[in-house]
Amino acid sequence: MAVAGLVAGCGIPVERQPRTVEPPRGPFAGTAATTPAAPPQAGTVAQVLYFVRGGALVAVVRRVKNPPTVDGHLQQLLGGPTAAEAGTGLLNALAGNAVIAGVRVEGTRAIVELGDPPQGGSPRDEVLALGQVVCTLTARADIASVSFTHAGQPVGVPRADGSLTHSALTAADFAKLIAPA
Repeated sequence: MAVAGLVAGCGIPVERQPRTVEPPRGPFAGTAATTPAAPPQAGTVAQVLYFVRGGALVAVVRRVKNPPTVDGHLQQLLGGPTAAEAGTGLLNALAGNAVIAGVRVEGTRAIVELGDPPQGGSPRDEVLALGQVVCTLTARADIASVSFTHAGQPVGVPRADGSLTHSALTAADFAKLIAPA
């Protein structure tokens, strides 16, 4: 009851019976990945890709005729920004920082197979590269999380805060690197 005394002492009335509280409606400022709105075009679907500008992850919406497969979506990311996107300063941190050997899907989790890491990449660029993969794949409605393997075995990867995890990742793990929309 010490908590009730503290709460009552702060001017908040104490209730004898619990009551249901409805959570406020979102979206909320500072939530994880935000996907920029793209003007709808007839006969197309949005394909969200994350590239890098100024050390931040930036969402780009490309309009495609058909929803890409998870592998096709990843291949588009690996292909990097278009010339027009690169003209706005977008870069691909995956180039020279992560070798993606493939992807498979189990339920709503994408499992990305990493090849042998390239030599000479910086830890910051590696985090951005992995963030690009995680944020791009979890922007899809059918993928909730991403985990990584090497030679078929789970591998730890760094989050935006530098901590290493073997757990499946979401865009929230890279939220502090995502540029505001």
